[in-house]
Amino acid sequence: MAYPNDFATRVGRWMISLAWIGILLLLTMLFSKFLENKREAQEQVVSQVSAVGDRQVVLRGGASGHYIAKGKINRQTVRFLVDTGASYVTVPATVAARLGLQKGMEMQANTANGMITVYATRLNSISLGEITLRNVRASINPYMQGEEILLGMSFLGQLSVNHERGRMTITQRSSDF
Repeated sequence: MAYPNDFATRVGRWMISLAWIGILLLLTMLFSKFLENKREAQEQVVSQVSAVGDRQVVLRGGASGHYIAKGKINRQTVRFLVDTGASYVTVPATVAARLGLQKGMEMQANTANGMITVYATRLNSISLGEITLRNVRASINPYMQGEEILLGMSFLGQLSVNHERGRMTITQRSSDF
């Protein structure tokens, strides 16, 4: 036999469950926003020109130890992951398509996951803060996921790079532009 209060009890339990679900969703959204703000703060590039005309960019390492920064390729905003172990600036194929980059000659690349085929390309310009280089060799990697571009040695090798105490300083000497 059902008691008249059974319905009210069931509805009450559902309301409490829905309230907890709402609280958890709200906390998830707030925590996601906190992480996004923290990531954006990490990506800030401190850029300056010295008295002698050198252009300098200072990056802070993130919690993972990586250096991530916003920059530009062919005047379009992108997100870089500094990778001194990468021979070339390496662009995921989806990002390359968005940037209008042309696939060139096939090349073999040795990655942590083994040998893969990538495509040569040239970047008209690549900028990080006040530093801009032109006609930079790069590769398009069809296997890379995400939006981050590996900022490799085809860019960094033309500059002075100093890593000290969780900061990376990248300098373009005035004699080099």
